[in-house]
Amino acid sequence: MAHKNQSPRAPIARPRSGNESSKQNRRDFLARSAGIVGATVTGLAAKAAQGQEAAPPAVPPWMQTMGAPMRGYGQPSKFEEKVLRTLTPGYGTLAPGTGTSRTPVHLLEGTITPGGLHFERHHNGVPNIDPAQHRLMIHGLVRKPLIFTMEALARYPMISRICFIECAGNSGANTLPKPPQSSAAVIHGLVSCSEWTGVPLALLLNEAGVDVEPGADWLLAEGADAAAMSRSVPLAKAFDDALIAIYQNGERLRPEQGYPIRLLLPGWEGNMNVKWLRRISLTRGPTHTKDETSKYSDLMPDGKARQFTFEMGVKSVITRPSGGMTMQGPGLYEFSGLAWSGAGRIAGVQISTDGGASWKDAMLQAPVLPKSVTRFRLPWEWDGSPALVQSRAADDKGNVQEARASWTPQYSPGHRYHNTMIQTWQIGADGSITNDYL
Repeated sequence: MAHKNQSPRAPIARPRSGNESSKQNRRDFLARSAGIVGATVTGLAAKAAQGQEAAPPAVPPWMQTMGAPMRGYGQPSKFEEKVLRTLTPGYGTLAPGTGTSRTPVHLLEGTITPGGLHFERHHNGVPNIDPAQHRLMIHGLVRKPLIFTMEALARYPMISRICFIECAGNSGANTLPKPPQSSAAVIHGLVSCSEWTGVPLALLLNEAGVDVEPGADWLLAEGADAAAMSRSVPLAKAFDDALIAIYQNGERLRPEQGYPIRLLLPGWEGNMNVKWLRRISLTRGPTHTKDETSKYSDLMPDGKARQFTFEMGVKSVITRPSGGMTMQGPGLYEFSGLAWSGAGRIAGVQISTDGGASWKDAMLQAPVLPKSVTRFRLPWEWDGSPALVQSRAADDKGNVQEARASWTPQYSPGHRYHNTMIQTWQIGADGSITNDYL
């Protein structure tokens, strides 16, 4: 089995991680940006007030009538109806349940993705599972095979983890010969971050007991969808931080996210986080299922394919301003974006406005959590001239996001998985923002 080589490391300033780092970063950030903000905000306020009379504004209509009644489940404002996932069918009318829906990362803030906007990837539609009839079976190389009802699982001690899930094919569009002119959501929207709550898988495995002879070292996780989607997982991960997730952001999983239960493997390839989990079989060695042979393998330059690249690499993307948006004239703006790493915490993010010739440290918004999404920010005074905007992330294990020129030669031209290359947004003098390859 081939192993992925460690990525080349470029020099990057890495602020200290943790709460202390976040507080210090914020103080430094505010100190650096005070001049920019102080010189600009007055101008923005004056511009906004132009043409307005001194008289107070009229009483708006919504203050003159009774508001809407309460609802049993809250819904977004009708004025936010454009904040939707982008749907991409997989195989058209032949298999309408396949495909993806992508998180609108360019329209969101913070780090937690709302449940209704978490990205989806389906291989044969979303099953309509009755939780009263659903069962989770643990069998194979165990001393005591077990079958759990949902009621039984709910009685076990639960924990919560905040972590991202990213499809291995996220950002794959940027491997095309020409840069796709799409939004950040279409290119990078197969990543989302949630608080997941459930039962540690290690707890259930300890109850079942792992056979020492012949000795299980992997497990097979299988879903209850029509495709019976399944993946092989090293047993060490199961005893590390794997979770049988029952809740997402405080409420029960949604059907498209695996209701009533899913496997959660923090920091690892999204396809391995098997939804609608129905059985776990402990095995000696990997099972080599169709989902880890025909797909989700890395194509190498010598014609071979590398299997089992589990960990998602260090990565970042500026989500505002980004592709498809338009700058509203020179002045003060804020770069805002997301950074994440399957190896651990984000240690630092740098931003360039000249295509990588120079870099500035961005502020990391607390909390900075391991295997979670981190929001970064940096104020920018745009003078109206063309710019090539990039972000570059580093994690606390020393991994650094790679430039396109160093990432591309590692793989075959047809390879589209685990794309972590730096994203470049080109800002034109007219304010237009396009995707560019550097």
